[in-house]
Amino acid sequence: MASEKNKGINEPNAIENLDSRLTGAGEKLVNNKKIVYWTLGGIVAVAVFVMSYFFIYKNPRTNNSWEAYNKVMLQQMKGEVTDSAAAVQYKKVADDYSGTDAAAVASLAASQAFYDEGKYDDAIKYLEKSNLSEPILASQAKVLLGDCYVNKGDKFYSKAIDAYQTAIKKADSNPQIVPAVLIKEANVYDAQKNYAKALECYEQIKTGYPKFRFGNGMSIDGYIAREKARLGK
Repeated sequence: MASEKNKGINEPNAIENLDSRLTGAGEKLVNNKKIVYWTLGGIVAVAVFVMSYFFIYKNPRTNNSWEAYNKVMLQQMKGEVTDSAAAVQYKKVADDYSGTDAAAVASLAASQAFYDEGKYDDAIKYLEKSNLSEPILASQAKVLLGDCYVNKGDKFYSKAIDAYQTAIKKADSNPQIVPAVLIKEANVYDAQKNYAKALECYEQIKTGYPKFRFGNGMSIDGYIAREKARLGK
């Protein structure tokens, strides 16, 4: 029984294993981030166009910014441009139309592409420009920011935790997003050997989001038991 209780205490916490857990099955916020970005981007674009319909001629810059963003998005969806080329074009939209909603969404899309290429500093730069008001997108931007900091190494773990905590606030109790981000936060605490804080994250999931299901077959009680074992409880 003692050996079973302490199972997992000495599991490796190397950065590559941590990142694998952060983005592994059951711990992603979405299964296909590109489709989600395109879908959410389209929703935001439609909403903005409807809201600004009567102001199109008074504010052509807003109209032009969404036209530029949607052009890149559609080209990417159709496979007419590579992800790397799309990142460059999104970056241009973000720079050319700074301060607009379209620029904020384009910054997020560019950041995701930079992240996928391992260009974490570039991703962070454009995430900082992505001042999104839509809760899901705003939360996703902070999650991606946290993932960037994780990949930059243990010196940036505290910044990753701050980003994840902000993402949770912006998600406004979303039952899918919040527990998934809490898992990410717990993984960083585990990497720091701060098992007490990791335990708090899992207990928050059990208390506040009991219907959340993990994709790896392990129950929330299993995670809680693991952290307690690491703490010698």
